[in-house]
Amino acid sequence: MRLILAALLLIAWPVAAEANDAQELVEEVFDPATRNLNVMRLEAAIAQAQADAGMISQEAAAEIAATANLDTVPLDAVEAEYDIVRHRMVALLNVWRRSLSPEAAKALHFGVTTVDIYDGTRVLQMLETLSILRSAMRRNETAMMEIAIAHRDTLMVGRTLGQHALPITFGKKVAVWAAANRRHIERIDELACRLRTLGVLRGAVGSHVGLGPQAIEVEHAFARELGLGPVNPADWHGHRDVFGEYGQLLALISRSYAGIGQEIWMLQMTDIGEVVETRPAGAQSSSTMPHKVNPSRSEALMHWGRVIPAHASILIDDVANMFERDNTSRPNATVEDISIAAAEMVDDMAVLLRRIEVNEERMRENLDRTDGMILAQRIVFHVQDDLGREHAEELVAAAARRAMEGDMNFRAALLADAELGPLLADEIDALLDPATYTGLAAEQVDATVRMLSEAPTSPCGS
Repeated sequence: MRLILAALLLIAWPVAAEANDAQELVEEVFDPATRNLNVMRLEAAIAQAQADAGMISQEAAAEIAATANLDTVPLDAVEAEYDIVRHRMVALLNVWRRSLSPEAAKALHFGVTTVDIYDGTRVLQMLETLSILRSAMRRNETAMMEIAIAHRDTLMVGRTLGQHALPITFGKKVAVWAAANRRHIERIDELACRLRTLGVLRGAVGSHVGLGPQAIEVEHAFARELGLGPVNPADWHGHRDVFGEYGQLLALISRSYAGIGQEIWMLQMTDIGEVVETRPAGAQSSSTMPHKVNPSRSEALMHWGRVIPAHASILIDDVANMFERDNTSRPNATVEDISIAAAEMVDDMAVLLRRIEVNEERMRENLDRTDGMILAQRIVFHVQDDLGREHAEELVAAAARRAMEGDMNFRAALLADAELGPLLADEIDALLDPATYTGLAAEQVDATVRMLSEAPTSPCGS
């Protein structure tokens, strides 16, 4: 079965890249030079849409497009201009217009306002960030499924409220992680659809007044030029719920990843020792305790699960603007911070998944620590038809207490009971074999691999 699942995995997913480059890619998205290029890209798209509507000349639009680059509008020149005018949009436009003909200079930024451009830039940055995160999370999904397949039948303790509950397999545990990861990928796709509706040119108070009677035609053409749309007919600048959703989604992903990190962190505790997050050769965990192998990336995931939701709270606060819009939450820096943090988080997960080593022997030792008490439920189910459910539970609980008090092990306590002993004598060894009481854990792995072998489809219909 493992060979079949592994073959399915290779068909469904390309081999994950070794490089963990999401953070680097997202940092580039928010680099000031990239930001200015996006601003110029939006301005060029506006000019072309206006030219097609007959509002400005095609020559002016072509000149604006041809000069929308960092050679014509150098970053250092814009920064120097900003030191004078103290307004980033005005600084960029001033530098740009100096390279344009009078006609093109007049046409540049005609009928629009800064919020249209900067919010549009944020939309592009968020979409690009989500695309980068999505690719990295797909690679993480592949790595999770490889582990799940390899440990489809690896027995371990299933714990509830920190206590031994019932046997499971490590593969089942990791398949659960992979399925949660896929749900987040689907949420990314859904959010991207909503973000694409936000490419609007509404002006200062969202009324289209600056673009005149052709405003909607120009707005739709502008959105198409940028690969956005369909455009939402209502202004959204004062109701920033989709930007808030962006923060909430990254926070939700961070909490899921923190849960995985926390699980690995706890499973590698000295007293449990079921997995190890290996360290690179030469890496040291302590300056004074050379025996330690401290968690690293698992701890980082727990950190991101605290930091990213804190960032998200600012974007959620910004959902409630005053009147037609305000900037009291100052969310722009937060969008950058939360995006880069999320990228570093998915990179940390990729490294962690490569570093996990599973100690199957220790998993079995821990499973056997209670001398079969982890199968107490099975014993109850086996004898309840003869003794009744409630009485069966009372007798098995009493046997467990005797075992915990040290009088005898659980097996002996069961057989010593006058009512349980005769019902269990012939089958006690089979009933206390955890390998035969994992339910459909392995089948869940199989089903999850089959489900995730299908690539997620865009809900946008494109």
